[in-house]
Amino acid sequence: MSGNPDSADLQVDVLCLGIACYDLIFSVDRHIGVDEKMKASDLTACGGGIAANASMTVARLGYSVAFAGYLGRDMYGDKHLDELNAAGVNTALVVRGEWPTSLSAILVKPDGSRALVNYGLGREMPGGEEFHLEDCRPCAVLVDGHYHEAAAPLVARARAAGIPTVLDGDTLHPGSKTLMEMVEFLVVSEHFARQFSRQDDMGEARKQLSHCAPSTIITLGERGLCWRNRSDSRFGAGAGSFPAFAITAEDTTGAGDAFHGAFAAGLSRGMAWEELLRFASAVGALCCTRKGARIGIPTGSEVAAFLARN
Repeated sequence: MSGNPDSADLQVDVLCLGIACYDLIFSVDRHIGVDEKMKASDLTACGGGIAANASMTVARLGYSVAFAGYLGRDMYGDKHLDELNAAGVNTALVVRGEWPTSLSAILVKPDGSRALVNYGLGREMPGGEEFHLEDCRPCAVLVDGHYHEAAAPLVARARAAGIPTVLDGDTLHPGSKTLMEMVEFLVVSEHFARQFSRQDDMGEARKQLSHCAPSTIITLGERGLCWRNRSDSRFGAGAGSFPAFAITAEDTTGAGDAFHGAFAAGLSRGMAWEELLRFASAVGALCCTRKGARIGIPTGSEVAAFLARN
């Protein structure tokens, strides 16, 4: 495996470290049953993956961003790398190797709900030395819990330097367990919150999660989000919720990733707390209005226009 040696002294608004995959998105009337064949009405193919989608979001919004992750030396890896480069994402920290690029098949119903099958996620986990992360100078750091052997020292260095660090917690696994007590901002899905707390009450889950990090957010889909800041949060102590924007969802794939990317971007520019939640929520909402995790990511001007109307 090899990384790109041309990454020395890389200064960006946001550094995103984590997984990249390639998504094949099938539009279906309903989810498939046992032993059943089904025809899809549409097919969309594009790059995906938690941190990779977040990096695309940051770039689309007009911020500078670098992505560190793994792509195989294959057709899907080449296509994904081309997408990242075309969007303006700095890919100097991407590692290429012989294991195939992770691939996801996603079934999307008319109401935007989805089912997903993935191949290859986490099969190849480069060590920290492969990424040359010490060469990057970000204003904010986002990690998704994968490649935690590289992510842990990155987060530790950033925290020591006062740089905001965000964990995009999608599911609970060994990497996210390690990082959730290291980052400054723990931003997790409702599924993650249930896994961690073993609670259906998100108020109780938020309370438990807040023991791990100074600032905690649980994203709740169409119900918005809830949050809690401890006294050691850079935004001061408090707790509350924020409603979701009213939109017609076409596909929810990547909405959480877009929220997290926008959240990290806003942190890099020093947004105030309420402005930050509103900004990230708008980006996540707009991402749902088109099929495909990447296709729905809005530009900065689209977000500004949306917020002016809402």
